[in-house]
Amino acid sequence: MILQPVLHPVLLVLLLAAPAALVIRALIKGPRKGAPGTPGRPIWALRLGMIVVVFAMLLRPGIPGGTSQTLATDTDIVIVVDTTASIIAEDWDGDKPRLTGVRADVQSIVSEYPGARFSLISFDAAAQLRLPLTTDATALMSSLDVMLPEITDQSRGSSISIANRMLADTLSAAAKSSPDRSRMVFYLGDGEQTTSSDPESFASSAKYVDGGAVLGYGTAEGGPMKKTTGRAGASGQGGYIEYQGERAKSVIDEANLRRIGAQLGVEYQHRTADAEIALPKAPTTTTDYAASGEVGNVIELYWVLALVLVALIGVELARATMLVTRLRGLADRPARAPRPSSDKGGTA
Repeated sequence: MILQPVLHPVLLVLLLAAPAALVIRALIKGPRKGAPGTPGRPIWALRLGMIVVVFAMLLRPGIPGGTSQTLATDTDIVIVVDTTASIIAEDWDGDKPRLTGVRADVQSIVSEYPGARFSLISFDAAAQLRLPLTTDATALMSSLDVMLPEITDQSRGSSISIANRMLADTLSAAAKSSPDRSRMVFYLGDGEQTTSSDPESFASSAKYVDGGAVLGYGTAEGGPMKKTTGRAGASGQGGYIEYQGERAKSVIDEANLRRIGAQLGVEYQHRTADAEIALPKAPTTTTDYAASGEVGNVIELYWVLALVLVALIGVELARATMLVTRLRGLADRPARAPRPSSDKGGTA
């Protein structure tokens, strides 16, 4: 037997001591003579039983031996995120920054693959490994929350493939250290190439990739971008980026994004706020209940005591209903008329 009390046992005793004392006192004294409807000893014993059952329930008794299986995804997932100025172009869900959609989709990825190891790479003018492979999903989301786009005044154009070498190195290292684990890649960006050179290929990473997706953000009409200073909460203080006297707009390039997907061997998906993200299943060889093992558990028994308590309360309610019915019957009974008095004496 295992006890998992909701409060410390001493506190439970103090909580129920007063009502228990009152019930025990009434049980010892017994019913008063000549008092109709007064609870007898059996009723007070029933009420004492209620208190005992409640106390036992609050102790949360259980027995060991129950087990539950947990799903684990033995997969290394590398997330590559565009942090150029265009990632805060305001055409997500109306006029929200694209980065809002990126963060929401990464959270969906984390939820879809429990137990996986995650790595985060960001890129603008250069690629940066922001988070090495880790099972700490909270650290991943925290990195995304503090992630800011490149400083506008320092922007000199960027390539959508500048992270290809860092991605290949990260996947290669993961394959060498854990050859039995599968690897997935998620590339999140708008595909806009802002340098004069052609983008490099991601084909060198394809041999390490077992699944994933390229997720595209933005619209054909484009969205305006606010200037960024590199300080948290300071983006947009200088207004919008302008080109030839008008607000500059970032437009999605789906052709580039599809090309990246083909090079990595994964599907491309255009993301919008009104559509659910479609994530591929993790490789079946690395997603298994047996592989995750069994976690010891406790079979709770409080529900048995709850049934007993319901039964005792039912007896009390039945008795109360019977008494109410009896009192109504007495109230509805007509009063007897007084008998006339006989006058045995004569009149004077």
